Amino acid sequence: MHLARGMGRAERRRVGSLRHIAMVATALCGLARAQESAPVFNSNVRLVHVLATAKDQSGSLVGSLEKSDFEIRDNGVKQQISVFERQTEQPLSIAILVDASGSTAKDLKYETDSVTKFVRAVTRSGNPDDAVSLYSFNWRVVQEAGFTRDPVRIERQLKQLHGEAGTSLYDAILLASRDIQNRPGRKVLVVVTDGGDTISKTSFQRAAEAAQLADIVIYPVLVVPITNDAGRNTGGENALTTLAERTGGQVFHPSLGVAMDGAFDGILRDLRTQYFLAFYPKDVPLTTDRYHILTVTAGNPAWSVAARSGYYGEAVFGATPPRGNQSQSVNVTPDDETLRPRKPAAKSTQSGGK
Repeated sequence: MHLARGMGRAERRRVGSLRHIAMVATALCGLARAQESAPVFNSNVRLVHVLATAKDQSGSLVGSLEKSDFEIRDNGVKQQISVFERQTEQPLSIAILVDASGSTAKDLKYETDSVTKFVRAVTRSGNPDDAVSLYSFNWRVVQEAGFTRDPVRIERQLKQLHGEAGTSLYDAILLASRDIQNRPGRKVLVVVTDGGDTISKTSFQRAAEAAQLADIVIYPVLVVPITNDAGRNTGGENALTTLAERTGGQVFHPSLGVAMDGAFDGILRDLRTQYFLAFYPKDVPLTTDRYHILTVTAGNPAWSVAARSGYYGEAVFGATPPRGNQSQSVNVTPDDETLRPRKPAAKSTQSGGK
């Protein structure tokens, strides 16, 4: 009799435990469904770097501003500036992209002379870790020299350039952005060209994204022909102007000779007068777009600030990564025909050829 009653109590305890387990399981399932339906955010908040230059109403550089003079907004929300350096000495990595297409053939020597002077000026002063690399682009993109502080090495490669075929400008920006992305400090592309893209395999948008992902500042030097500008590619000029504005750079429109030397002097002054600002994004309203809109202003309305217009950061769960990220997983080799197109076949000279 006592044994029967004991077995009953054990059975009741077992049933009670099963009910408790079922209730906990039901609650966990409900929590999981709630988590699945709620927006999920990336918790890896990184320090966002911003390089900026400030100018007064006359266009002269202003190099004496304080941290309190600047305001940064991320998707419209004011951010606290965590790092501030005036006339920063962070090391420079400058990739110089020289247009070696057929249209530049007669002017290439004058352009490379100005580039040589610029490289000498960069390596003569500033941070001892400053370095320069050289790319040429026409029907293909070639890294003529890796990052170096030896101006003679750059000059030697510049003298070997000759103009031929089309202009793969966007391919050059994409490939140079990949190469420079993981270098420390400030990263700059100087693009020397007389017009727009003609034969790139990549798009303007993909090149722009690659530059933004690498935190690059772009300075286009658009060479203005002295004798005749009827054939100028204004569409290409507009694209490069957009790249400069998005990354915080500046466009120069020099003619050859002294004016081009002056353009490179202007770039160097910008680089020597840059402010370095950085912030950790906080309370930023997120969307499904990973691209965040940045606005950088100075307290005095008489000052204009040039800085990057955005960056790729956090987004609501499910947002697709920018196309520029896809390019980073591609193993690029000199034989990669998706980015380095084959040399165009020569036109037929036989009768009936077109």
